[in-house]
Amino acid sequence: MATVRDNKAQSRFELDVEGGIAFAKYRMTPSAVIITHTETPRALRGRGIASELVKGALELIRADRHKVIAGCGFVVDYLQKHPEYGDLIA
Repeated sequence: MATVRDNKAQSRFELDVEGGIAFAKYRMTPSAVIITHTETPRALRGRGIASELVKGALELIRADRHKVIAGCGFVVDYLQKHPEYGDLIA
């Protein structure tokens, strides 16, 4: 699978998958990244792509030494299931 990238121009993390793009929209604050919405192309749903996207986004957020605010139900659930990212929660 491709690497998650930060498309700063569109304020979203992106993951290329089989000709489609899964993405997580975000807003920046002075202290955190608020992930507001995740979307996977309909034909690609149910294959763990959104989880890979969120994992990659969290790794980028960690590398930039930011915190994260889950403004999307999928990200809330992901963070609950993956306590290794608990240090990122604002």
